[in-house]
Amino acid sequence: MPVPLLKKIGLKFSLNDPRWGRGSDNNEPPQNQDNKRPSDGPPDLDQLWRDFNQRINRLFGKRGGGGGGGDGFRPDMRGAGIGAGIVGAIILFLWLISGFFIVQEGQTGVVMTFGRYSHMTPAGFNWRWPSPIQSHEIVNVSTVRTVEVGYRSSVRNKVARESLMLTDDENIIDIQFAVQYKLKNASEWVFNLRDQEETIKQVAETAIREIVGKSKMDFVLYEGREKVAFEVSQLMQQILDRYKAGVQITNVTMQGVQPPEQVQAAFDDAVKAGQDRERLKNEGQAYANDVVPKARGAASRLAQESEGYRARIIANAEGEAARFKQVLVEYQKAPAVTRDRMYLEVMQQIFSNTTKLMVDSRSSNNLMYLPLDKLLSQSAADAAARSPAPAPSTAPAPTVEPAPTLELPRANDARSRESRMSRDRETR
Repeated sequence: MPVPLLKKIGLKFSLNDPRWGRGSDNNEPPQNQDNKRPSDGPPDLDQLWRDFNQRINRLFGKRGGGGGGGDGFRPDMRGAGIGAGIVGAIILFLWLISGFFIVQEGQTGVVMTFGRYSHMTPAGFNWRWPSPIQSHEIVNVSTVRTVEVGYRSSVRNKVARESLMLTDDENIIDIQFAVQYKLKNASEWVFNLRDQEETIKQVAETAIREIVGKSKMDFVLYEGREKVAFEVSQLMQQILDRYKAGVQITNVTMQGVQPPEQVQAAFDDAVKAGQDRERLKNEGQAYANDVVPKARGAASRLAQESEGYRARIIANAEGEAARFKQVLVEYQKAPAVTRDRMYLEVMQQIFSNTTKLMVDSRSSNNLMYLPLDKLLSQSAADAAARSPAPAPSTAPAPTVEPAPTLELPRANDARSRESRMSRDRETR
């Protein structure tokens, strides 16, 4: 409080009073009346206050006109104006320099005029109009930001309301994934999104629910994980571009894709059954690959053999027909000679394929039966007996039974025999 006001209310006190704070009488005047600082006490607050008022008066052109702590003075308007100008200039200078700010590398400054977007500043030393005219916000555009969906910090810390999704085949699946993104436009990031992190998370959840809802459960769990992640990143980028969020999606990483914990055991059994099915299918396919070519080869071989047999029979028939035509021509030229030659050829063919021989004896009317097979085996046994053998054979030698004779009437002339042979050929 000013010293004149203290005098008016009569509350003047001094710390230099040696009796101050020692239970002395308040109405008793202090011993130190010359307002000089004693050497053994704290400073006099009244004197310090009077010195400060005098300095202020001199600064604003006031001249002291009497005692009483500066009550009587006459103002100097010229000095007061100069002092006010200096103070105003100092305040204006401080206000103007408060508009300087520094933007680090990898950051962008967004300048706003009365809260409306004005412009963006690059990295370095920049200036704007001080508050409340303009303000700025520094945005980091080089850092790769991450949003976690379905979990927090670790895959074990699952968030069921975000991770549980429904597939196209009406199965529930548990998905945890992370989205990495960068800022490509700081002004859009600041002004077009109210809650930036929450917006990115909701866009990611919307995109993956749409992609998973169009896919089968096995596709999402196994072979389609990378494709699902790629499609999610593309759909998120389209949505954020429509929102003009100023965000560039860099990567979508699948942290965990599995069925819910409540049905994990049943799902493992189903997966095992599916694996057994695939194994049996592979085994059946392998067996088919082994049997079918063999069967096709056998069928092809039989077809070729049949074709060869057909060609051979046709060729033989054509040859026989051609030979018969030639024989017919020769027969027409000399019937008797041709009949005898044909008879001899037929007999030669018959006797070459039989082991029995009928011999006509001219001395009598009997036919002898010769067992050629037994004669040949006996001759072979005799040859083996003449050659040295390691062990003699104990088997008895076959005995040649006398051939039974068959009496037939003998032809008296050649003409009757020739007619009989012709009849025999006709019957054959």
